[in-house]
Amino acid sequence: MDLKLISTMVFQGVGGLGIFLLGMRYMSDGVQSVAGSRLRRLISSVTNNRLSGLTVGILFTCLVQSSSITTVMTVGLVNSGVMNLFQSLGIIMGANIGTTITGWILVLKVGKYGLPMLGFASFFYLFSKNEKFRFFGMIIMGIGMVFFGLELMKNGFKPMRSLPEFVAWFSLFDASSYFGVLKLAAIGCLLTFIVQSSSATLAITMGLASTGVIQFESAAALVLGENIGTTITAFLASLGATTNAKRAAYAHIIFNIIGVIWITAIFQYYILAVKWFLDLDPNLMVMVDNHETYPYIIAGIAVVHTGFNVTNTALFIPFVRYFERLLIWLSPDKEITGKVYTTHLDPMVIETPLIAIDNAHIEISKMGRIATRMMTNLNDAVGSDTYNEICAEKVFHKEEILDGLQNEVSIFLTELLSSGLPHDITIEARQQLRVADEYESISDYIEKILKLHLRLRDNSMKLPPEEFAEIFDLHADVFAYIEQVTEAYSQRQKQIISKAHTISETINYKVRKIRSQHIERLSHKKVEPLVTMVYTDMINDYRRVKDHALNIAEALAGEK
Repeated sequence: MDLKLISTMVFQGVGGLGIFLLGMRYMSDGVQSVAGSRLRRLISSVTNNRLSGLTVGILFTCLVQSSSITTVMTVGLVNSGVMNLFQSLGIIMGANIGTTITGWILVLKVGKYGLPMLGFASFFYLFSKNEKFRFFGMIIMGIGMVFFGLELMKNGFKPMRSLPEFVAWFSLFDASSYFGVLKLAAIGCLLTFIVQSSSATLAITMGLASTGVIQFESAAALVLGENIGTTITAFLASLGATTNAKRAAYAHIIFNIIGVIWITAIFQYYILAVKWFLDLDPNLMVMVDNHETYPYIIAGIAVVHTGFNVTNTALFIPFVRYFERLLIWLSPDKEITGKVYTTHLDPMVIETPLIAIDNAHIEISKMGRIATRMMTNLNDAVGSDTYNEICAEKVFHKEEILDGLQNEVSIFLTELLSSGLPHDITIEARQQLRVADEYESISDYIEKILKLHLRLRDNSMKLPPEEFAEIFDLHADVFAYIEQVTEAYSQRQKQIISKAHTISETINYKVRKIRSQHIERLSHKKVEPLVTMVYTDMINDYRRVKDHALNIAEALAGEK
């Protein structure tokens, strides 16, 4: 055995695979960066209509070039409660169809242009000052790396045909029998399980087939197994997740396993149908420059891959409701044990930053709504002559909830920021960190105001009628202010900033006015020092609550 030849094959094969995988990652990251807002709208368009989920799954996977990203993202969205199980099933099925676009990209006979594309695009990526041009360069660079990596793998596989040991080994895997098809499908599954990318194993299969190392039928059987192997990514992502997220991962596994079972049962007829569709034999060999080439086999493999996933989805899609019930039966709800998290933020979706940033926005908007409810509870607790202990407890409880939310949001966003993000998502993540901190500070001051009221109560004192009326007039203004800012943040309405500054100045004027009025009253009547101190502290705390709400409006508008 020629060790030098084998080492060359291994180096080219492994190097080509690495470049191919890196190219896929660059393509995916570049598309997510360029089309981030569109992808957000795409995900938000999912409804309980099974066809809408199917369409979104196809389009999203075609864009990000990875069914693994789509399925892991879907499991994460189900885990976070943003999406229900039924909606996720359509996306998962659509992802299986969308991932077949990779095969058709590889059908293009542009392997020799991969390196020039990579080199040309790298100049845009490295030297362009326009971020959008940089990410377009990343996309083209990724495509070039995909083609160049495939070309390296093909060149690495070519010498295999001249080595009797490899020919003898590959001859053991023949798709002429049902058992042989199953054996090849199992190999395809195992290979995808190891590589963690069905696109990569598809490229390897196409590389082996295009050099004549394996026959078309063997390549087709390998591709079927690769559809099962790719499900492991979502399964791993579901470990430790909610029951519904586990069901979504199981759906991906069951969907592909059932599909492979029925397609292998009619494998020989399916291959005949593919050959009829192509109107030629993919195993047809052509001599070019004294070299054997198989110009139609890659197209044949792409047809096998697409045909299987489209047909399997067409068979499943009418029965999605029944499939959902089956999943619920197989994985019943369990009692929650261990740590219970305040948020639904799932580290799994960090792999898809544009979804992660939206999930964080949802949780921070929830913080804002909790803060406004704290203001309502504060008013109900001490806003009348009768102290309401239940409402006071709600204030303290909500403050603890906001502490937990702020902690989990900060951990999530810190991990997201460390993952290498596009500039606009980085800016929004930093903004979200600031807003989460502002809402937590608002909750602290609301709690402090309640404690000031309780301090007076514990000392058998209360605010004089004039001061009491002024405090709760100020309370109403600050409450309305927080509501407006929170609604603007929830809807991403940056134009709130001009109105926020105007209202802020109005509240500042009122604070100065009631403080002056209180000092004026002190010259006419005696007030307990504790009452004066508490009243002054309350005024200052309401002003600070307003200031933190203004900071949120400024963060939303992009002001520092």
